[in-house]
Amino acid sequence: MWRLVRAGSPIVHRLRFVPVTPVLVSRRRSLCTVPIVFVSGGEEVSVEAEVGKSILEVAHANDIELEGACDGSLACSTCHVILEQEQYDALPPPEEEEEDMLDLAFGLTDTSRLGCQIKIDDSMKGMVLKVPSEL
Repeated sequence: MWRLVRAGSPIVHRLRFVPVTPVLVSRRRSLCTVPIVFVSGGEEVSVEAEVGKSILEVAHANDIELEGACDGSLACSTCHVILEQEQYDALPPPEEEEEDMLDLAFGLTDTSRLGCQIKIDDSMKGMVLKVPSEL
């Protein structure tokens, strides 16, 4: 990222470009997180989820066992998560393609969603996501 600045004395009207420090940009991004909780195998894991990332991306970044075999392309149901009713109701309804994939998910419930289709936003602070086990 570059910024235009005026260099020299007021008599010399030269302009030059100087780089903006990348550290400042990365600090800004790290402040845009919300705490969420994954429940997997009876164990609760609290993580900081970056706003704009999908649940699947957050799980992978934090070593949570949520498969995502299709890498979030909506071609499988391996990133199936179960939400609490209040959290489920706060999300936009699933698209038809997501519903079709959810029909194939193990342990489907009325509040099931695919992690690849849910993007983190500020309203999700404290969200609890259950990862179904196949036992």
